[in-house]
Amino acid sequence: MTNYLSTAQGRRIAYHQTIGQDPGVVFLGGFRSDMEGTKALYLEDWAKSQGRAFLRFDYSGHGQSSGAFLDGAIGDWFEDALAVIAALTNGPQVLVGSSMGGWISLLVAKTIPERVAGLVGIAAAPDFTEDSMWGGFSDVQKLALTEQGRVELPSDYSDEPYVITRRLIEEGRNRLVLRSRLSLPFPVRLLQGTADTDVPVSVALRLLDHAEGPDIRLTLSKGDDHRFSTPSCLSMITAAIDDILAGGKDAAIR
Repeated sequence: MTNYLSTAQGRRIAYHQTIGQDPGVVFLGGFRSDMEGTKALYLEDWAKSQGRAFLRFDYSGHGQSSGAFLDGAIGDWFEDALAVIAALTNGPQVLVGSSMGGWISLLVAKTIPERVAGLVGIAAAPDFTEDSMWGGFSDVQKLALTEQGRVELPSDYSDEPYVITRRLIEEGRNRLVLRSRLSLPFPVRLLQGTADTDVPVSVALRLLDHAEGPDIRLTLSKGDDHRFSTPSCLSMITAAIDDILAGGKDAAIR
């Protein structure tokens, strides 16, 4: 059954929660995705089989949550994530962030590091509004965004184009994590497909190089794309969570 949380910003966030052992696992989805995706449902089933607490939710403007997608921006979705973690979980959690969810996980980790037991980034896309979108726009697209407030991009996943708003780009500049110190003092596992055309390997390498922490690893999976949802990819995700729950680097030594 879908439940709803009302946030301080007046948004109504849809979520599904599995009660179980802590540290729990929180899944943070990607741009324009929702909590009914393959990875979210697989992790929910895995958590139930383990007796592990688990939470999946829709950002505002996504899935079953309130609001219009085009009205949203990174900061809004970050606030949604903070609200559900604060209200619905206890103690440190393992954050599993897919694509944009990887960026939002990093923002959460910077803001409330005491509530993070570890982080799994799946094709994590920090700063993508600036580096991928704005940085990849032509002069014509930049002018359209500035003057008209929006630009349309083709999508590989839908017949409908991606509509990118000026607010998404401008607000995202207040949320960049690769321009200043990024301390991640807990186990971090970054998973990346080499055939990912949405978030290339160079992004994962940049994040690996920029982040500071005692236990950060990047695993490249040859031939896998941005969905990262094949049976072997899904097994890699749960293996990364298991490694974090077992103690990360120290567990590998024992």
